[in-house]
Amino acid sequence: MFVDPVDSDIAPSGTLLGLLQRGRGDGTLHALAAPRAEALAALRHCIEHDPRPDWQLENRSLYYARLHTDLDAGVDDLARHLFHSDDAPAGHPEGAGGEAVQHRTGLALSVLGHLASYGDEAALALLRRYATTGANWQWALDELAVRDTDSGLRLLGPAVLARFPLGPEGEARLAAAARESFEPRPWRLWAEDPHHPAQADRLRAVHEQGDFARWQRQVGTSGPRPGWSVAEVLDWAQQGWEQHPPLQREAAAARCLTAVARPGDRAQLLAAAVGEREAARGAALRHLAERSDPTAFDLVEYAVLGGPPAVAEQALAAFARMRGEAAVEQARRWLAAGRLPEALRAVAAEMLARRGGSQDSDAVLAALRAEVRRTGVNGGVLGSLVEGAGRLAIACAAPVLRHLYRETASSELRGRAARSLAATDPSFPEGFAVECLWDCEESTRELGAQHAATRDARVVERLRNLAADPAEEAGVQDAVRGRLDVDAAGC
Repeated sequence: MFVDPVDSDIAPSGTLLGLLQRGRGDGTLHALAAPRAEALAALRHCIEHDPRPDWQLENRSLYYARLHTDLDAGVDDLARHLFHSDDAPAGHPEGAGGEAVQHRTGLALSVLGHLASYGDEAALALLRRYATTGANWQWALDELAVRDTDSGLRLLGPAVLARFPLGPEGEARLAAAARESFEPRPWRLWAEDPHHPAQADRLRAVHEQGDFARWQRQVGTSGPRPGWSVAEVLDWAQQGWEQHPPLQREAAAARCLTAVARPGDRAQLLAAAVGEREAARGAALRHLAERSDPTAFDLVEYAVLGGPPAVAEQALAAFARMRGEAAVEQARRWLAAGRLPEALRAVAAEMLARRGGSQDSDAVLAALRAEVRRTGVNGGVLGSLVEGAGRLAIACAAPVLRHLYRETASSELRGRAARSLAATDPSFPEGFAVECLWDCEESTRELGAQHAATRDARVVERLRNLAADPAEEAGVQDAVRGRLDVDAAGC
């Protein structure tokens, strides 16, 4: 009925490896029931080959760390992976090893961080060792910053600073490393360490130089200034586009236009919105759409039908940001019309999924089914359509939502499917909601805690474990304790 997953790096959903790669709750349950060697091999594969479509949106580290603890896996395999010879710092030992190294080792370091938070001394020692000698040391340091003791972090200071040779170039790289760190705690401790006065002086000087450089950048900015005209803002957007590599200034320029544009500038903005300069056109389009200009819909359609790809993309994004009933009515007209570009129909369906009413249920369901058939279970616009099916309580969407829940490689999309199933599928409390309690995503575990039927003995035990787990997120624990309090009162 639907397109199968096409990502060859993700195993089928019916296998142990496929379940663990997806971060599904059933992955943990199957791993604990499988032969230990098989479970360890699958877990190791996931940690060493990060399966997430987008690591910034999706979680796996706590999920894998919990299973790692349950299997008593030890840290030897993690150490071999982290200190692979391919990741040895080349050229500049103070560098983070490059994007490839960060992708290869980031998940393993995050798993180690969670293991350390569970009191695993071997994991803590490995993180400390990697922070002083590994290629992706900054990631390891950020993990330690929120878990290690002050004394433990102070011991790392001399080794970390030794990565940066004395001299202008080394000091510049040291300043960049301190500035780009997610967690400032280690750097503050090193700058205040009375046992290493030369180290403290060096870091204070670097900090002062960083403040001065930031002030210079702010004073020397070439961006929009008070008194700029509409033409100057549009020129600034276009100049960014013409740089190499191009700078995307359309959104910023549209915000500036909100401040400087006056009613008398409308003709100039309309001309820019159909002009030849791509970035100026995108900025003008976005501004007019956000102001609900009467011509906005025609301009969006014109850009999608015949504009350059970059302008068409800006036009679609501008329409997606529009509010009000007029935008919903326009979406209905576009979906009812024939022979319009697929991208325009897709953004119209998304609009109805987010803002439409019950009369749009059939259109949203049809768009959801069509998108799954066309792109599979990981399509870019599926999230809005899935949420729309739940928001509109489209009961007939439950089969496709269940399919997405099982098959998608995206745990973020699976969480959306679970939320919509809670609103559309009467079997959810006794089915997927139970599995959600072991899911890799915090919000999905919270959903499971809210809905899972406690007639299943595994549910009550899992709720108690989550309530006592120091690594669990506060939102999940609040939902868990609410359920446990209700059940206790019922008894």
